[in-house]
Amino acid sequence: MPLEFELCPGRRVGGAQPCFIVAEIGQNHQGDLAVAKQMIRMVKECGADCAKFQKSELEHKFNKKALERPYTSKHSWGKTYGEHKRHLEFSHDQYRELQKYAKEIGIYFTASGMDEMAVEFLHELDVPFFKVGSGDTNNFPYLEKTAKKGRPMVISSGMQSMDTMHKVYQLVKPINPNFCILQCTSAYPLRPEDVNLRVITAYQSAFPDIPIGYSGHETGIAISVAAVAMGAKVLERHVTLDKTWKGNDHQASLEPNELAELVRTIRLVERAMGSPVKQLLPCEMACNEKLGKSVVAKVTIPEGTVLTLDMLTVKVGEPKGYLPEEIFDLVGKKVKINIEEDETITEDAIENHVKKVKC
Repeated sequence: MPLEFELCPGRRVGGAQPCFIVAEIGQNHQGDLAVAKQMIRMVKECGADCAKFQKSELEHKFNKKALERPYTSKHSWGKTYGEHKRHLEFSHDQYRELQKYAKEIGIYFTASGMDEMAVEFLHELDVPFFKVGSGDTNNFPYLEKTAKKGRPMVISSGMQSMDTMHKVYQLVKPINPNFCILQCTSAYPLRPEDVNLRVITAYQSAFPDIPIGYSGHETGIAISVAAVAMGAKVLERHVTLDKTWKGNDHQASLEPNELAELVRTIRLVERAMGSPVKQLLPCEMACNEKLGKSVVAKVTIPEGTVLTLDMLTVKVGEPKGYLPEEIFDLVGKKVKINIEEDETITEDAIENHVKKVKC
């Protein structure tokens, strides 16, 4: 089984553990602290495990020209990209307030650190784990410094190649073994043909000693449920209160009813995955008693007759007798009583023959 580790206090991931469901609020709170709290409560009520945000220290994430460039998109919250991002960015004190609120209602709280200084703040905030966004996955100085903090890590892999992900694994693993990699395609919304769920299987083969997960930007829940059925141990989906709100992420996000249905369906599928051992189950006994077939006499068989295959057939019989799969074993055996046509062949009718015990 893949490595298990404690991602949050009291909550392990990997191996036989249930999928850890991260609801990515990101910046879908519209820069409104009250809306952010409302979303945290919504995420909790829908059954997700963790409410996640995105934290940036803007002057460390963007250079001056990037912040000063005009931003005229219909999704803009300001005349420049810097004004837009500042509107959506919560202060350190606001983050502390959100963290406190999440703790009060009983849900894990963390954020993606979108630059090295944001990681420093989140470390000071004592988040349970660091989420590395796809944009920083090949930022190896950032990745190394984050790994050295010693907190568990969840690393997305959008926009990366398998060669890069091998380098990520080789960099992080010796420093911090408690991390997982998520298959991700960085497009919003994501077309089904660009999801590439088979990468989950490729990651499981390439990195067998860490959990593998999925971060989805598609619409609906079916693909994410399929990812869990394929073995994703951490699932991240963006969430919103209203897909029609201003902002690039809302369209690729799940509304509350969708998130609740996603959680319910994942937990149902996890129950249904069950055991790899194939056997007759207690729940099948009633059907087996009613419809299970036995070997019966095709013709009248006198005492002392040596059985041949043309004397035997298979029917739903009463009482139960030899299983259909044992019919060839009966060929060549001698009967010790008279058996009428259409009667079940039972063990006490066969000389020196004991039914096989099924394992």
